[in-house]
Amino acid sequence: MGNERFGGHFFPGLYIFFYGLYQAIVVSKTMIANDSPVHLSNLPKNQKRCSKLWKIAFGGWLKIVTGSLLTFYVVFCLDNGMVLINKETPPRFMYPHKWQHLTVFIFLILDGCVDVMSKNVLRQRCVVLERGSMALGIYVLLLLLLSHVQVSSKVELQVHSLLILVVFLLMLVLTAELWANGSFCLQLIKNFLFLMMGSWLMHSGFILFRPISGYPWKDDDIMFVTTFFCWHVMINALCLLGVYGFSSFWHRCYCPSLRLIGSKEVLYLESSSGTFYRLLPEAEQQDKDDQALLLSESSSCGRA
Repeated sequence: MGNERFGGHFFPGLYIFFYGLYQAIVVSKTMIANDSPVHLSNLPKNQKRCSKLWKIAFGGWLKIVTGSLLTFYVVFCLDNGMVLINKETPPRFMYPHKWQHLTVFIFLILDGCVDVMSKNVLRQRCVVLERGSMALGIYVLLLLLLSHVQVSSKVELQVHSLLILVVFLLMLVLTAELWANGSFCLQLIKNFLFLMMGSWLMHSGFILFRPISGYPWKDDDIMFVTTFFCWHVMINALCLLGVYGFSSFWHRCYCPSLRLIGSKEVLYLESSSGTFYRLLPEAEQQDKDDQALLLSESSSCGRA
């Protein structure tokens, strides 16, 4: 059971950390290159639809695949399967932690489906819908975490309380993003909180279920839980700074002409409102589409 609960903390944390790292790279590239708006929601329905679907909705498909794998892991890691109620008298609910994990993973799959639908099914991309689905998933995660710690030891209670703090702050940022369009400050804070949540989830798996020393933590060690959390704050802040520094170095050394893309590589189309949108080659569609989302939120919401 300990190994199963360890996986329930480590693998979701690993995904969340790399998701935050990917988003941090996208935001850093956007801040440095200062690219123009790119919107690729109106795509021709031809034989290359599937390839474009994978390129543009990469984040959504990644959520779907990751959520599905984690769901299979939770369902099949139990010998008797995911039983909701046992057959004893009186009947009792079974595996409350597993059902909470399963609920979170299902919401992750639904969030990925919303991303794919918004980017590739709807005629116009709806950014508010995408961010609203992500915020909803964080709301659900916060509610589940509040009940997750009711039967915890002091160490486990402290670990999950700090995780709840991060999730609560992330919930506030995601809610603010629904109205504060194109805010780089909120984007940086959101990415930092994703890194924090991911790294702390992975570390909490080792603290609670696989301590490095081989012996379980005692209640007297509770102060070190907070100390390690502060170290995570420092390390993730440095990681975010390192991503920005590396992106800046790469842009200066290897992409000196990124801002001066010639007209041969860019096609401008004029919409009915008179605004122009840039369509780049297919090889650059995915990254440019994600970067442009940070720079032109108000216009994209208007067209939606």
